[in-house]
Amino acid sequence: MARKTGSHSNITGPRIREVALSLFAQQGFAAVSMRKIASEVGVQAGALYLYTPDKQTLLFDLMQSHMDELLAAFDIVEIAGSARARLEQFARFHIGFHMERPDAVFVAYMELRNLEPANFTKIEELRRQYESLLENIVKAGQVEGIFDVPDSKLATMALIAMLTGVNTWYREGGRMSRAEVEDVYAQMALKAVGA
Repeated sequence: MARKTGSHSNITGPRIREVALSLFAQQGFAAVSMRKIASEVGVQAGALYLYTPDKQTLLFDLMQSHMDELLAAFDIVEIAGSARARLEQFARFHIGFHMERPDAVFVAYMELRNLEPANFTKIEELRRQYESLLENIVKAGQVEGIFDVPDSKLATMALIAMLTGVNTWYREGGRMSRAEVEDVYAQMALKAVGA
């Protein structure tokens, strides 16, 4: 089938990803068909297959892109100082990065169950890489004697769950600014590890 008049691959491809991400976040992966995505994009369903072989690959690509962007963004921030300072910086980074991408965060955490085993393994590896960045901070705080947690891995998972939870309730224009939310959560993260 010919490309729709006025469509361009450098526009249509990103638009498919944008629409799919939004629909997956709003309705859930299982409830969204390729036909629905195509309809929202404004192309024939068959045109989607020029950009992705199937819905599973599209989901995986969205999740992998989110994790790759997260790890790349963390690589360029300056996280330095004591474990206490680094935990505070990590909390601010995590909240700031995720607040900008609520749909990507929702899909990355809630749609893991819909990944095929090989794709799940790849995404879990990327998640472990990110989690290890925080766990290394927690372990450093234990060594420095300023964090009091019985298990660094459990503390890491609890902190990430707490920090990521901001996306479930935060709305721009609410009673607290992003900076204020980051301040409060950074302090709660420190208290959570006994600092």
